[in-house]
Amino acid sequence: MWLRVSCDMTFDITIPTPFILMLRLRSGAQQWVASEQYGLKPMVPVYEFTDSYGNLCQRLVAPPGNFSIHTSATVMTADYVDQCPGAPFVDIEHLPETVLGYLLPSRYCESDRFGDMALNITAGQLLGYDQVKAIETWLRNTIRYDADGSDIPMSAAEVNVRQWGVCRDLSHLGIALCRSLSIPARLVVGYLYGLQPMDLHAWFEAYVGGRWYTFDATQSEVTGGYISIGYGRDAADVAIFNQFGPPVNLLSKNVSVQVIDESDV
Repeated sequence: MWLRVSCDMTFDITIPTPFILMLRLRSGAQQWVASEQYGLKPMVPVYEFTDSYGNLCQRLVAPPGNFSIHTSATVMTADYVDQCPGAPFVDIEHLPETVLGYLLPSRYCESDRFGDMALNITAGQLLGYDQVKAIETWLRNTIRYDADGSDIPMSAAEVNVRQWGVCRDLSHLGIALCRSLSIPARLVVGYLYGLQPMDLHAWFEAYVGGRWYTFDATQSEVTGGYISIGYGRDAADVAIFNQFGPPVNLLSKNVSVQVIDESDV
């Protein structure tokens, strides 16, 4: 399907404030970016770089006053998310080097604390994809998804105790459970067509059968319409913006995802 996505944010800035943004999409195996727009008001010098996870990031210093960011893109993405029941576990010695870092505990995914719990959740499942699917189902049935919950990232251990969270929080717990089984897992931030209420979204991917597969415990059925902005070990790696210095006031944020006809591309 063809989607047109956009994200608009306006900040109230008190002093010149450094930002690192992660708002540009990149084309890959699951999506093709046909066109994009990126606007700043007022316009300031921007330096773009690629971080260690391959995400496109922008550095700038926002001036005092209202500072607005507009991004939009036209993207082709799959109508359906790839699924592969039975895809096998990949032995550690055969994993690509770029995947190895997603095996380790990280700030919000304390995978070293979930070994017994993950074994119980996945008991009787084939090693690999079927284990991750069991984790996704357990999350959906056990941890309450609250789209209007806290903006403060929660670790997997905190979510497991609290038993509810936003999309990012459920993903953290899913990632920790996967890694405790030596299955590489990573957090993804992006857009999802049909998400209610509409906002930026987070889900997780697991590496089984020689590739990454999408899992999302917040949706009753994982179909298509996922567009990725950034990948990382957890929320610390994929913030759409980081600002440094005194806190800034986010005056507004508007996210849109619309289906368009191919003739309009």
